[in-house]
Amino acid sequence: MRRGLVHVLAWSLATGAAVTLSWWGVHTVMAGTAYDPPRALPLTAGGATAQEAEPLVPATSRPAPSPSPDPAPRRSRKPSPAPSAPRTSPSPSSSPSPSPTASGRIKSYDTDGGRVVFDIGASSATLVSATPGAGWSMQTWTTASWIRVEFASGADRVSVFCTWHDGPPRVEVGTY
Repeated sequence: MRRGLVHVLAWSLATGAAVTLSWWGVHTVMAGTAYDPPRALPLTAGGATAQEAEPLVPATSRPAPSPSPDPAPRRSRKPSPAPSAPRTSPSPSSSPSPSPTASGRIKSYDTDGGRVVFDIGASSATLVSATPGAGWSMQTWTTASWIRVEFASGADRVSVFCTWHDGPPRVEVGTY
């Protein structure tokens, strides 16, 4: 009995050490990884999600700085008594301007596996976002003439395929 207890104790300690070491390694690698949060489409006044909306500004783009109306400040030997408040001028439009890559209209496709949003232009398209549903995984492929997003859950597959190689962009949704 004592011998069996010693084996169980040794096994428990070895297993605990292995789990701790594995967790520490994964945690160290994942701690430096940053993920962009999923982007949402704007809501309409009725509360339903907009299927077609104005192009969105990507989260990574920054507005261009406006040129300063004041000439460059002159340096003086005498320090100013107190820092002055920065001057702000009202902008003519409070809404952000569309990004330079926004080429058409935003179209959203809801499937059993998740949601795909494309920016569809006259002769090409770009993937704006793809969000898998609960319990689904996602994979994307992008080439110069098509974009494919596939959602998978077990044996179920849903594919959203946008092509524009032989004409204007068109989207096909298939379940298999």
